[in-house]
Amino acid sequence: MGRKLSGRFVAGMTVDEALAACEAVNREGIAVSLDSLGESVTTEAEARASAAIYHRLLDAIADRKLNANVSVKLSQMGMDFDQQLAERIVGEMVEHAAAADSFVRIDMEGTPYTEVTIAMTERLFERYPTRVGTVLQAYLYRTAADVERLLGQGIRIRLCKGAYKEGPEHAYPSKEDVDANYVKLMKRMVRSGVFCGIATHDETIVDALRKFVGEQGMDKSAFEFQMLYGVRRDLQRKLAKEGFGVRVYIPFGTEWYPYFMRRLAERPANVLFLAKNFFKN
Repeated sequence: MGRKLSGRFVAGMTVDEALAACEAVNREGIAVSLDSLGESVTTEAEARASAAIYHRLLDAIADRKLNANVSVKLSQMGMDFDQQLAERIVGEMVEHAAAADSFVRIDMEGTPYTEVTIAMTERLFERYPTRVGTVLQAYLYRTAADVERLLGQGIRIRLCKGAYKEGPEHAYPSKEDVDANYVKLMKRMVRSGVFCGIATHDETIVDALRKFVGEQGMDKSAFEFQMLYGVRRDLQRKLAKEGFGVRVYIPFGTEWYPYFMRRLAERPANVLFLAKNFFKN
């Protein structure tokens, strides 16, 4: 079962396998964000080794002219033991992305990382405008203020619902409230003039945005839909054929097993989500 899961939702163990998956997705007119799996490194050597994979990806994206960028977690870059080191390492990555005409998305993790992630993105954006963005999670109470904070600076946001277990002191406890906040924030983002990613597989929300765009007479290029590799491939292709921008988040690497186990342990709803999508096209 582990091998079947990894084959469906993770694009192999190696950089070459990930690049091959990227090329296949690009051929369908869909963009990609590549993520080398791994979290919570404990030494500078491990952090540097993780970063080296991203530098290799940035070079390959440029050399092969792929429609792709990269996504990175701060815990993978040493944030847990040296915040300054993590910022130096990610700064070097964003500098490389700027030179290669690419982009780095700093992924969001649990609430202990929220403010430091946003603040680091802001500092790096000052040095490399348009080359770095981050992720906000609609289930957090603070996210509406964070959306205004980042949009005000022109920083690109990926909006997702949220995948980590959070208590009611930080996050909306009900799905209905999360969904309502997501819809409110996505409408604000797509009309902001800042190119953002609407990361959802919820077809009700996708349809709500399609309707909103039509009613507002908006250009479909004002934003992009973002989805996970192997999840709702039918919807990804449908949206791309309709002229919407679609980007698929492709994880890869030997750390796929802890990646899955953490996600499934943190939120039991993730188990049902993966199971429902395992047998879909």
